Order: sequence, then C-alpha cells, then structure tokens
Amino acid sequence: MLVTGADGFIGSHLVERLVAEGAHVRALCVYNSQGSNGWLDTVAPEVLSQVDVRLGDVRDAGQVRDLVEGCDLVLHLAALIAIPYSYVAPRSFVDTNIVGTLNVLEAARATGVRVINTSTSEVYGTPDEVPIRESHPLKGQSPYSASKIGADKMCESYARSFGTRVATLRPFNTFGPRQSLRAVIPTVLAQLLAGAERIHLGSLSPRRDFTFVADTVDGFIRASTTALEPGEVVQLGTGRDVSIAELVEVCQKVVGTSAEVTTDEERIRPAGSEVEVLLSDPTYAAERLGWTPSTSLEDGLRATAEWLSARRLSADDAARYHR
Repeated sequence: MLVTGADGFIGSHLVERLVAEGAHVRALCVYNSQGSNGWLDTVAPEVLSQVDVRLGDVRDAGQVRDLVEGCDLVLHLAALIAIPYSYVAPRSFVDTNIVGTLNVLEAARATGVRVINTSTSEVYGTPDEVPIRESHPLKGQSPYSASKIGADKMCESYARSFGTRVATLRPFNTFGPRQSLRAVIPTVLAQLLAGAERIHLGSLSPRRDFTFVADTVDGFIRASTTALEPGEVVQLGTGRDVSIAELVEVCQKVVGTSAEVTTDEERIRPAGSEVEVLLSDPTYAAERLGWTPSTSLEDGLRATAEWLSARRLSADDAARYHR
C-alpha cells in the first residue's frame, strides 16, 4: 500500500503501525534537498528498513501515478495543514490539498486502487449544532479548511461520477509525540516544560475534541480493512471537548507546574475565521469501524510531555510562534 504524507506527524505513526501489522508499505515523503524523510527518520531502523521510502510531491501527477502502480490501497495524508500559514499563502494550499488529491484520484481511477482520504474537523467551521455528525454542512472559515473541503468534494465527485473506491476519514484535532509546535498542545506543554513564567497563546475560548495519535492511527487501520462505500465519510473524535483555557489547566496538572497565560495578538485568527467549537459524535465510527478511542486526554498529554521533555527545548524555542 501507499502512504502519502508519510513524513508527517500522523503519517509516520501510521507507517510504524502498518509495518507492525505486517503490511508492505510504500511511503511518499515530500522532496527536499537534504534528503530528509521527515519524522520517518526518527523511527527505529529495523522498522524503516521494511519501508519503500520515496521522495516526491503529490502535486506531480505523473509521479503519483507511478507510485500508485502495484498498490492495493492508498492512505492519502499528504497536505499542507498550518491554518495561520494558509492566510499568507492560500495558493499553496489549493495546489497541495486540492490538486494533490486530484492527482491521487486520477491515479486511482486509472488503476482501480482503493483510496482513504484524510479530511479534518475544520471543514465544519463553527457548527450549527453539537455534537457534530458526518452529515453536518461544510463551512470554509479559513483558506486551509476551504482547501480541505475542496479535496473532500473531489473525492465525493469521483465516487459519484466514476465509482472510484474512495472514502474519507475526518479526524478531530489529533495530538501526540512528533506534532509540530505550531499546534496548541505541544505549544502549551513545551512552554511549561521549559519553565516559562508566561504561556504565549491565542484565543482561549475555542473548544476542541482532542484525539490521541495512536487512536487516530487505529481508525485508519480499521478503515483499511473495512469495505467502506465509495464516497463514505467517517469522523474520528472522542466526543469530549475542552476549551483552550481548560486545556492549559490540564497540561499544568500533568506537568506539575503553573504559569500565567499571555494572549498574543498575532496568534489570533482573523475575525470570522475562528472556529468556536469542534465536538464529534463518535457513534458512526463505532458502528462502522468498531472504533472507539482508548487514550484519555490526560494520558495522551503525559505521553506527549514525555516526548517533548526529551527534546529539551529552550524557553525561547518553546515560546516562538510557529506560523
């Protein structure tokens, strides 16, 4: 099988799990002049030696077609995901997230391979009602979320138009080891672990449904062995939400330290763009995939804090704003 975005946070964990399950994995990592495989470079050598690693780019249709050849499944995770950066470079998000997904779909259409597309809970925007079900309308409140809606709709259209065997998984705020400091949980934990007296954050009122990465990966594993219908959507969330302010309190308990919170204006999304709450209804995932999250927020935070602690970030590095 092919995993796109294998060099990323979720993708690298997924590759590890697939190898453990005995799968033959081809991993697409974004090309760079350093020859880096991203987070795959940190996995155990005995794991990486079993992976067919390729450097490339989902924006290259011909390369994607070649990579899909001989595979029975594509787990498509490659994407630009940084919401703040999408305000600065929206065209990049269209090119990678929409056109890149189109390239995967065209390759699947030509070869008959099955595809699992990776979405995001951000496509719902601030919801009309919670908990959010898969049938909830989609709302683009950032260029990033709009590009992911576009990718999801391309998948829907290929399923309807050509019978392409593509289904979509929609994770809610995955967190855990290897996540970038641009995300709120590693940002909070890193600053606490560095001994900061003040934690620099954006808005504290939004509420999020945080899912530990091992649980998200388990959803992908289950989806890969389930006969999902073309165009089907399954979301992966815990059904529990916390505000960012509440999250800081839980992080402080986990780390065993405290700090004041400072709101940085540059970290606040533009007016009308902030998603106020994301809370999933995990019922369908349990029914369709037999999936239920097994890691509590507190246990996931402990595992993430342990990983971050080993990195020994300075206070300046921990507090730096990563767009």
